Amino acid sequence: MSIRVQNLTKEYNNQRAVNQISLTVQPGEIVGFLGPNGAGKSTTMKVATGYLPPTDGTVEVNGFDVRTHPMDVRRSIGYLPEHNPLYLDLYVKEYLHFAGSLHNLRGPVLAKRITDVLELVGLGREQHKRIGQLSKGYRQRVGLAQALLHNPPVLILDEPTTGLDPNQLAEIRQVIRDAGRDKTVLFSTHIMQEVEAVCDRVVIINRGQIVADGSLSQLRSASAGDGIVVVAEFESDLSTPDILKTVSGIERVDPLGQGQYRITAAPNTDLRAAIFRLAADQNLTLVGLRQQESSLEGIFKELTK
Repeated sequence: MSIRVQNLTKEYNNQRAVNQISLTVQPGEIVGFLGPNGAGKSTTMKVATGYLPPTDGTVEVNGFDVRTHPMDVRRSIGYLPEHNPLYLDLYVKEYLHFAGSLHNLRGPVLAKRITDVLELVGLGREQHKRIGQLSKGYRQRVGLAQALLHNPPVLILDEPTTGLDPNQLAEIRQVIRDAGRDKTVLFSTHIMQEVEAVCDRVVIINRGQIVADGSLSQLRSASAGDGIVVVAEFESDLSTPDILKTVSGIERVDPLGQGQYRITAAPNTDLRAAIFRLAADQNLTLVGLRQQESSLEGIFKELTK
């Protein structure tokens, strides 16, 4: 496995930022790392990159332990930190040349890698500008370019799409998807649509502990474990909404307005035929019936409140 975290603990003085978490990320997997501010995301990533030492536990990247083989870990990783550190007086291409030299890339090999990553992240037209002249979104692209430059097997990206406009978001998401074809990607974000668009798996951390780990479908199934929710839409508001509770299995009815009702039922209950029969018997015009999926945002709020 590309990333293996086992019983990781990280303390700052008397504050425990990460509390005995375990996590694995397989080769070719794109994992979204979610959590509220201060939950331990950035700390975990900094330990995995060798930037911070763990207080306890082990972290391995590409088969190398961060304690005993820190340089091998760093060679294996492309890292974009939350606060993207850049030399603002350097030109884009000049900066990438400097970054590549730190990875012992030289001559034609380095020149080709620079050309490739500039095209990949959409910086071709900006390569001769000083970094300080670029917008925040383009500076993020420069940071992503340096993370990809030495073609590492593992990418660790801490909020890589901060400051990007909607068009740039779509482009960088595609870069992450493309990178995930032959790399392991662990990235944090607060943009739920981004996770739904890009990730194979989601890990949610709260107060230093992992509270969820699985695919989106697995998280949604777990969230719906206490019941299923459907939305029924009628032609107009019902004069007596409680009539819906006469259907076997329905536990709760919440009016949403404009003839719509959120209906909560017991697990494994199929309400469709029963609601259609009720509408026919009561001469009600049913114009829509759909099962409501748990949103990732709702799951996140529930697990981290």
